[in-house]
Amino acid sequence: MNIEVWLAFTFASLVLLLVPGPVVMLVMGYTISNGRSLAAAAIPGVILGDFVAMTISLLGAGAILQASATLFLTLKFAGAVYLVWLGIKVWKGGAGSTFKESINRPPTRIRIMRDAFLVTALNPKDVLFFVAFLPQFITPNQPLLPQIITLEATFLVIVFFTTTAWVALADTLARQLKSPETSKLVSRFGASWLIGAGIVTAARA
Repeated sequence: MNIEVWLAFTFASLVLLLVPGPVVMLVMGYTISNGRSLAAAAIPGVILGDFVAMTISLLGAGAILQASATLFLTLKFAGAVYLVWLGIKVWKGGAGSTFKESINRPPTRIRIMRDAFLVTALNPKDVLFFVAFLPQFITPNQPLLPQIITLEATFLVIVFFTTTAWVALADTLARQLKSPETSKLVSRFGASWLIGAGIVTAARA
């Protein structure tokens, strides 16, 4: 792969991943409420979710998804419902406690990783995005497999560092939010963001 093409892909991916979205809100919410070490379990979940989305698009399933309106809407609504459910779960706990206390039982690393994976993977727009995005950086007259491996590996490494950065930022904010009231407000803001993202996703279906 040409170094100029790789650098262009790296820059474009970095810009994309620095834009806050539902996954970022989820990761930051878990970090603020449960601490950096526990919330770090979200990082492999996000990476795995993006890997699945990229692989699906590269295997051609993205084209099927693009052609099937029913399948697209089904996956889109599934992702929207999951976002709203997560937001409601967070909001309910905020009424009389902090986000950390909002879940009936303390979240395990497996649960955090699962949530991050599902929020990332249950988004057909990501698959369609990769269908449109990745071919822009593939050189037709060069072997395809090495290019695909390079693009996926590069993107996932950037995902690792950007998600880690969001966790670190949230951990810094958490140290400034000592009072339960302030923590509750932040939790409810995150809950509202997740619910809103789910509603907007469903409304655009």
